[in-house]
Amino acid sequence: MPTFPAAVESRLPGVGTTIFTVMSRLAQECGAINLSQGFPDFNAEDILFERVAHWMRAGHNQYAPLAGCLALREAVAAKVAALYGTVYDVEAEITITAGATQALFTAVTALVHPGDEAIVFEPVYDAYAPAIELAGGTVVRLRLAAPDYRPDWAAVAAAITPRTRLIMINTPHNPTATVWQRDDLDQLAELTRGTAIVVVADEVYEHIVFDGAAHASCAAHPELAARSLVVSSFGKTYHITGWKVGYVLGPRALMAEFRKVHQFNVFTVNTPVQLALADYLAEPARHLGLAAFYQAKRDFFRDALAGSRFTLLPARGTYFQLARYEAISALPDTAFCEYLTREVGVAAIPLSAFFADGRDERVIRFCFAKNEATLAAACERLRRV
Repeated sequence: MPTFPAAVESRLPGVGTTIFTVMSRLAQECGAINLSQGFPDFNAEDILFERVAHWMRAGHNQYAPLAGCLALREAVAAKVAALYGTVYDVEAEITITAGATQALFTAVTALVHPGDEAIVFEPVYDAYAPAIELAGGTVVRLRLAAPDYRPDWAAVAAAITPRTRLIMINTPHNPTATVWQRDDLDQLAELTRGTAIVVVADEVYEHIVFDGAAHASCAAHPELAARSLVVSSFGKTYHITGWKVGYVLGPRALMAEFRKVHQFNVFTVNTPVQLALADYLAEPARHLGLAAFYQAKRDFFRDALAGSRFTLLPARGTYFQLARYEAISALPDTAFCEYLTREVGVAAIPLSAFFADGRDERVIRFCFAKNEATLAAACERLRRV
């Protein structure tokens, strides 16, 4: 194999293979039950697959418009208006994306200039900081403190400077399973009032909120909706993470900048899947029933671990469960996850992977977006630890 004749200067020298890939690969090698990476082990309804096939056979296999198929944008607009009371213009304020990660990367690339600062909250999903750094921005990290992982708004106020361009939020939150309240959004609105700060709201788990609580969306907050790009994911909502289709909402001026980048890093998303999703969205129960569906899985998982030595933290949204293991081992969390995978046969994610400094709180993350048989088998093994 030929060798490149010079050293390659990396633009992301501190970035390696993601922990999700590492742990899923290790789980496969060891034959472990994979509760690490956040994807379901069950299918969507057959009708969704049938609608994709229908549109393929009907000849809708060429490029969709840059912003996405009109039918899907209209379906998204109707859903958002029904849930959050905000009307987004389907022509100028909704864009279909190749998954939520692409939407987040595109938003950062479009809005962050060299020298700008972007605030993120740790533990933080690993896609945020690299996007900011590639855009030439500076990542400003604020910590969500255990065990509640709530934002400290006094710390946010102190972190805002004239160079703050972006605040990236995530609710319901991965990995901590916390859910922001309307009061949190009110405080964010107050801190950004009168500034040019843009909020990028990662709301991919918007329909997975438990115990009767409502999702507090930036789209439902008039003041924040006017300065936010709100990102969601059909993959998370409809158990089709491998399809990589999402969407972004935002005011006309922000969306115009978003689309300038979107047209060159993706241009458009595959047509028959968009049309199938438009059909599928016509039945609101399919997303309105998601909270109860996953709450049953959360409760099953927590009940099945009741006899274990793990200490389970509150899980108010998403399909993740944090657990302390100090009663079991003094190992660092990454080493403990490797032990669980190799020796116990269950893979999890160390929380330290979500901190830039590798902060180790002896906490790990399980994904319970699995069939009950999978969860039962995993919990049987975990109870023996």
